[in-house]
Amino acid sequence: MSIKKLENKNIAILGLGSENEFMIDFLLKKKIDCNISIFDSRDSRELGEKYKKYKNKENIYWNLALKKNDFTDFDIVFRSPGWPVFDEALVRAKKSNLETSSAMNLFFELCPTKNIIGVTGTKGKGTTSSLIYSIIRKSGKRVWLGGNIGIAPFSFIEKIKKNDWIVLELSSFQLEDLKYSPRIAVMTNFTKEHLAPADPQNPNYHKTFSAYWRAKANIFSNQKNNDKLILNIKLAKRIEKEEVRGERIFFYKSDLVSKMIGEHNKENIAVGVELAKILRIKKEIVDTVVKNFSGLEHRLELVRELRGVRYYNDSFATTPESSIIALRSFNNRIILLAGGADKGADFKQLAKEIRNKVAFVVLFKGLGSDKIKKELLKINFPKKNIKTVSNIKNAFLSIEKIAEENDVVLLSTACASFGVFKNYKERGRLFKEGVLGLK
Repeated sequence: MSIKKLENKNIAILGLGSENEFMIDFLLKKKIDCNISIFDSRDSRELGEKYKKYKNKENIYWNLALKKNDFTDFDIVFRSPGWPVFDEALVRAKKSNLETSSAMNLFFELCPTKNIIGVTGTKGKGTTSSLIYSIIRKSGKRVWLGGNIGIAPFSFIEKIKKNDWIVLELSSFQLEDLKYSPRIAVMTNFTKEHLAPADPQNPNYHKTFSAYWRAKANIFSNQKNNDKLILNIKLAKRIEKEEVRGERIFFYKSDLVSKMIGEHNKENIAVGVELAKILRIKKEIVDTVVKNFSGLEHRLELVRELRGVRYYNDSFATTPESSIIALRSFNNRIILLAGGADKGADFKQLAKEIRNKVAFVVLFKGLGSDKIKKELLKINFPKKNIKTVSNIKNAFLSIEKIAEENDVVLLSTACASFGVFKNYKERGRLFKEGVLGLK
């Protein structure tokens, strides 16, 4: 789509997240003569500064806090990742041949360079994207990082030059209606996730495991013959069933020296190694970057060691699979902070891992916690070693009574944060504040 095609169009923006916000800013800056209607489940008070930013702009109209929507009067709809593709009004619009798109689709269409690297996976995509970005930057090439990692691509699109490289972390919700695939696609892993709504502010989910895979597979489904697909060797059988036009490159684990712990991070590093080969980046550069790369916040982040007890913030672990990986990263006795909102996960395997590795479990109130506790009791994990709390302060009251020298205190909840915390970032931040406040 040429940006000029948006001239004189009635445009619906579904959800005022950062991607759509920066896209609107871009359209306004380019003085595209169009009518923009913003649909959002929040009201003007909840939108706060975002509402104030646009409320006096000509040709911007508001449809807030609505329970039912109708897009029949529009020429094109831009969906945010949090807006479900199965929304009834959106489905009706598609059936009537209304054009649907997204900020990410528009970015791919308008991006000045085709040197785009897309990274997806159930877990590890943020760490891997950041590592790839660091390696490319260290090599002296111009490179930009954006996407699901929290940086909207339209915030830097006007600075991109023809030969620059772009690294995009892409979630399944960004991919599910993406009509383009990056020149180099990466899939770190694939396990069950997002199969039930977990947050009222982000109600999107995938109705089936198959639908989740199809969304992820969009990262390579539109690739060309000379494109590259870098993927985990564990996905070899699954990928055999797919039509892949680009070259398949499998990665295993890397033994490069790194500050990051865990077998999963060895896999993340292996992606960087393979990517560097494609871009012909010297091995010494990769070695140096990996050695100094400490990972991202809230991902098995060592917060502090106090009186021989190490405290790790793994708040980003919102699935049983990711928490199992975290538990397997330690040989010490573990005190685990877990639980919260339920996303339709099965906690049987996690319970077995907890029984093998964990001395005491502190659960945050929530339906996910109820399910974890039920599975633990089924396999005879001591009831007296399970404590349910309503906030982080009470969690630390329990921890201080139990923690001993050489223990690991691990926040790795296997659940969504909603109910007790705003999001995983707040949960991790409060945990870190609690740890740093210990005397």
